[in-house]
Amino acid sequence: MGFHNTAVAQSSVGFREYIDTFDGYSFKYPQNWIQVRGSGADIFFRDPFVLDENLSVEMSSPSSSNYRSVEDLGPPQEAGKKVLKQYLTEFMSTRLGVRRESNVLSTSSRVADDGKLYYQVEVNIKSFANNNEMAVMPQDRVVRLEWNRRYLSVLGVENNRLYELRLQTPENVFLEEENDLRQVMDSFRVNKVSG
Repeated sequence: MGFHNTAVAQSSVGFREYIDTFDGYSFKYPQNWIQVRGSGADIFFRDPFVLDENLSVEMSSPSSSNYRSVEDLGPPQEAGKKVLKQYLTEFMSTRLGVRRESNVLSTSSRVADDGKLYYQVEVNIKSFANNNEMAVMPQDRVVRLEWNRRYLSVLGVENNRLYELRLQTPENVFLEEENDLRQVMDSFRVNKVSG
């Protein structure tokens, strides 16, 4: 049962292809990224040098979803709002003095070479925190930027399921690696599974 998730061919441009025939999706990822087990996602890869840079694939449950098309989410702008809301829910903090700033940077749709419609969503989230949240005097609570990240999602539908490829990267790293990250996004495909 553990052999359906094997990475195959390594391309000459610095990417490997990951094909999951059991769940029905594939994508390319940077060849130096490593797979991390136990992340909660269906698959999870991380840059070994930039630990905040990673990608994962999540899917809706086959028993509780009946998607016919990515358009079931509404137009790309509506899907973008849903993706942002999901990220913000995941990043909720119980710490005092934490504040998040978030923006949907772009939403788009495209028909890939497999003839299927995919949505792409880009989000920026900044997290701010106080250095001394228990301080009584406001001047003793200095707000600082904890992190500033870009989240890139590609949404596709097949097998009555919603699939989401999620890329996370620090905003300053995104500027350096944008071309590679966009290649990963453009490589994501959802495939019919036999069964």
